[in-house]
Amino acid sequence: MPGAKICILRPRRTPEDESRTPRRARKEGTGGAAVPPKRQQPPPPREGSAPTERLPAAVAAAAGGPLSPTMPGPATGGGKVPFRNAKEEIRAGVEGPEGGGAQERPGARGQQQNIVWRNVVLMSLLHLGAVYSLVLIPKAKPLTLLWAYLCFLLTALGVTAGAHRLWSHRSYKAKLPLRIFLAAANSMAFQNDIFEWSRDHRVHHKYSETDADPHNARRGFFFSHIGWLFVRKHRDVIEKGRKLDVTDLLADPVVRFQRKYYKITVVLMCFVLPTLVPWYIWEESLWNSYFLASILRYTISLNVTWLVNSAAHMYGNRPYDKHISPRQNPFVTVGAIGEGFHNYHHTFPFDYSTSEFGLNFNPTTWFIDFMCWLGLATDRKRATKPMIEARKARTGDGSA
Repeated sequence: MPGAKICILRPRRTPEDESRTPRRARKEGTGGAAVPPKRQQPPPPREGSAPTERLPAAVAAAAGGPLSPTMPGPATGGGKVPFRNAKEEIRAGVEGPEGGGAQERPGARGQQQNIVWRNVVLMSLLHLGAVYSLVLIPKAKPLTLLWAYLCFLLTALGVTAGAHRLWSHRSYKAKLPLRIFLAAANSMAFQNDIFEWSRDHRVHHKYSETDADPHNARRGFFFSHIGWLFVRKHRDVIEKGRKLDVTDLLADPVVRFQRKYYKITVVLMCFVLPTLVPWYIWEESLWNSYFLASILRYTISLNVTWLVNSAAHMYGNRPYDKHISPRQNPFVTVGAIGEGFHNYHHTFPFDYSTSEFGLNFNPTTWFIDFMCWLGLATDRKRATKPMIEARKARTGDGSA
């Protein structure tokens, strides 16, 4: 009919027809509502937006598993972190590319370790002075060289028998005269006062090779040797150090006295006394006395101590515990008068001898034994032979 509208009737679709029609066709059809897909993909993150809270399993696996706040990888062996030799660590990317620094870890994010330029300048000048001192050796009197070596031994004992084995680990007891002697020798060493040295060393043992370790060997040889002195302490070192019980150190009047008058005792014991003795007694020149008995001796003693933190944590065998980084290093043992049996020491830190073989060139052990013979030291702690053999069989690398 003219002017009439024509209606086109569409047949009703049955469920069988719906199942045969592709989903995309159903969405674009004019007769039905669009059906959204069951699984929607999240929109891509905008530039600058925060990352998702959960990482895919593949990403977590590529990152080395679940990361702890302070460790570069998963812990094994009862919470201990496997430590390969130095070359393997470098190949694995544990060490950073610049100056022995470590790659950023989750616990280190936001931690900016500023360079302490004062220490950089002073240490540079000190080592330059030590190099110059080598030129003076042929011009010095033999007694001056002998005196410089004697000062080196006193310096070493102030660290090894004093700050380390006595005050840090309480591996033996010392009477007042011996503690006064060791405190004076420790001031000659000029490696921080007894309280700070012992506190940081306890942190080093408790949190070895983590960001809480003051000289973390996982950050490379340079950092663990001297680089850790060129930057501010990591916040983990400070935080963990505050949580340690150091009441025993503060209860010792010798420790408190040395800490209170540390700068004065350092000037007298580290520089004035070593310089004046050769000049006053056998008329050595002040120039030779100062550079040989003070500067050269002090520089060598520093580097010998630092080798315990660096070389003895990276090079050598591990007959007592292969899951920790410290090693048995004969070279360090000779230089540090018995402190190179480092794998043993970290396995049995309470042992006053820091070695299984107390008479195998361990002058610090000999000194403590002599003090016991004089009645100035008592209560030496030792690991028993069955304890040592059982630990070797359980966790050693089989090298001894």
